Amino acid sequence: MTTTPPTIETPRLFLRPWRDSDLPAFAVMNADERVMEFFPKRLERAESDAVAAAIRQRMEQRGFGFWAVEAPGVADFIGFVGLSVPMFASHFTPCVEIGWRLAFAQWGRGYATEAARAALGFGFARLGLEEIVSFTVPKNARSRHVMEKLGMTRDEADDFEHPQLPQGHPIRRHVLYRLSRGQWTRTATSVSC
Repeated sequence: MTTTPPTIETPRLFLRPWRDSDLPAFAVMNADERVMEFFPKRLERAESDAVAAAIRQRMEQRGFGFWAVEAPGVADFIGFVGLSVPMFASHFTPCVEIGWRLAFAQWGRGYATEAARAALGFGFARLGLEEIVSFTVPKNARSRHVMEKLGMTRDEADDFEHPQLPQGHPIRRHVLYRLSRGQWTRTATSVSC
């Protein structure tokens, strides 16, 4: 069944379905060494387009996923933020994760946190999820800071070796953050975007 994902509006952003016109900016972002620092590699244009196609397909199947993020008056496409179902087995799967990737020019403006709060609200209020997780490499201080601003917490016992990366890979080790519906309810009422 195909489902049109909703558009979510925040004070400064639209989390919306993807458009073909997003693909060039997405490819530039995926080729940027700063954006891709904590990923296995930068992507060529064809690889970037394939990632976007997979994101779009999953969004249509599930009715949620990594939304394209638009900042009206700033840029039609600044990256993606949203919810995904990891495609690997680990001690915390099956689960729903929250993730983001923004163009370097948009860093430091609070966009990731603002959009992620909206995606969390969708996951807990609309999808009825009990928990949402997020993960990254230990050195990714920027993403970890966003996770902490969202109220997510880390237990070192949950840290893991990413099974899709080979033994010895420099970014195989990951930290896991969690947020329960109860934690979200408490923080959502006390934190504004």
